[in-house]
This record gives sequence, C-alpha cells and structure tokens, in this order.
Amino acid sequence: MFNDVAFAMSPPPGAEASNFDVFMSFFPLVLLMVIFYFFLFRPQQKKQKETRQMIADLKEGDNVITVGGMYGTIVKIKDDVLTLNVGDNVKVRVNRFYVAGQKDVIEKDAAEHPPAQG
Repeated sequence: MFNDVAFAMSPPPGAEASNFDVFMSFFPLVLLMVIFYFFLFRPQQKKQKETRQMIADLKEGDNVITVGGMYGTIVKIKDDVLTLNVGDNVKVRVNRFYVAGQKDVIEKDAAEHPPAQG
C-alpha cells in the first residue's frame, strides 16, 4: 500500500526532482512547527514570563496564596525567602517560588471562570 503512495510521489522516469518538489515535501512539516510554536510554546512562554514578573514584584503587605493553598500576608522579604503571616501570630517562611499568586488576582480569575459542574 505504501509503495503505491511512494511511487505516486516520485518524479516520472527520466525526470529530475525539482527544488520546488523538495520544498513542497517539507512544507507541511514546517507549517506544523509554526502552528505548534504559536499555539503551544508561545502562550506557555508568555505565562511563564508573567509568573516570573509577579514573583519579582512581590512586596511586604501583599496578600498571597502559596502553592500548598495557604493564604497569607507578606510581612518580611529576605532574598528568596518570604515570611507570611497566616493567622494570629502565626508566621511561616516559604520560598518565593512557592507563591501561586496574589490573593485578589486569583480570586478575581476564579470568579470570572467558575469550575464546570459535572
């Protein structure tokens, strides 16, 4: 079966394959790579850039949510370690990169996109 397809794609006997034929054989592959870039890789890169910017912009007094789901207010920042006030005189130290986001931003996003009921 595949031999018939390969035979149909080959140039006629005595003729040489032109550069255009070679280009057209690679065109679908190139097109697929461009589609993957714009629909998969580019949005992921933008989201990573936004997350890095959010982490860099954290300051004392921000209400945040950690990756583990704890809500807290930043009371101290030292290098990559944040001290969060999570309750009455309860302070927790976490790495800066374990902050999932700012509380108000995440809650606003959750209100705009409620979970599906099923």
